[in-house]
Amino acid sequence: MINTSMLQDEIQNFVTGASDVQGAALVSPDGLALASVLPGPMDEERTAAMSASMLSLGERIGRELARGSVERIVVEGEKGYGVLVGCGSDAVLLVLASAGVKQGILFLEIKRIISRLAPLIG
Repeated sequence: MINTSMLQDEIQNFVTGASDVQGAALVSPDGLALASVLPGPMDEERTAAMSASMLSLGERIGRELARGSVERIVVEGEKGYGVLVGCGSDAVLLVLASAGVKQGILFLEIKRIISRLAPLIG
């Protein structure tokens, strides 16, 4: 059984403790939010569904293009980044970061939070 309170605490600590991280959501592969800290106007349910769909599609594209396992999907926009990473086989992590973030540091922080979240999921 997943302890959603502990997941929520980890996500909250990640968002408040990592510089340039504006939000994060942990979602199930079928698109349900397990825990999230998202910027004001973002719809949690819609964001969760899109995140799960996008990672699934990215993985299929990776297979079709013979690129192997997809490590992460990065959406870069004028206002920042959306990074999707699998968190074990039972969850997808979405991280929202500002445009000024240093990607190497962000990816390191994402690996750290995944190592804390994965044992709580399964």
